[in-house]
Amino acid sequence: MGFTVEVKESDGLRSLHFGSAWMQGAMRIDRPFELAFEYTRVMMAALLLREGDFPRRVLQIGLGAGSQTKFLYKHRPAAHLTVVEIEPRVVQTARESFCLPDDPARLEVVVGDGVDFVYQTGHRFDLIMVDGFNDHSHPGDLNTLPFYRACRERLSEQGILAVNLIGLSDGVKGGFAFIESAFEQRAVRFPRCASGNTIAFAATGASVDFTIEELQARAAREDAGLALSLMLDRLATLPGCEDGRLRL
Repeated sequence: MGFTVEVKESDGLRSLHFGSAWMQGAMRIDRPFELAFEYTRVMMAALLLREGDFPRRVLQIGLGAGSQTKFLYKHRPAAHLTVVEIEPRVVQTARESFCLPDDPARLEVVVGDGVDFVYQTGHRFDLIMVDGFNDHSHPGDLNTLPFYRACRERLSEQGILAVNLIGLSDGVKGGFAFIESAFEQRAVRFPRCASGNTIAFAATGASVDFTIEELQARAAREDAGLALSLMLDRLATLPGCEDGRLRL
């Protein structure tokens, strides 16, 4: 790819850049396993949507600075994590500058195209997280109906898909319409983050049905620095959530 991979530091924050001021990921230097950005914490709301020891198998498309990978590595020690990153320099930088763990037994890092991986893998995953962008902050073929349909096929019976829709949520529905179609309307967009990111979730298998109060209590029990209270309070403004429940 024709861009530079840069690491910058300011006020205790180390950030990853693809040759521009736009951050592709960041880490608090004194708290390397903490989620520094709101949108990454909102993506981790996926952990609240299933009961029990969820997830056991995770697929993450797009590594960036490894924030979400490290969070799951720390807070879901029984989970096996597979991360697909198309740019080898990003993997090297995450290891050298962002404390990405070297633990092949629990964390498999694949250098390759995330779309191709989803189409070709024979594995199923409890959680698929899509957070991949090029140097123009565009997801390319990750944001297509065939890709989201393939994600659905690769999910387990308890499966949850989480997608970062930055730049794709304007207009009527943007890229979210593909997710709705692929999952037969079992999808929801959380309110937009201050950064402009909009996180979408979709589900397979057993229904998801929680009151907002239940989700707040589950987030508090996580005790993992998710800080989702304000975002969860805003769920009542979503279409279909006016009765104080989130259903997928």
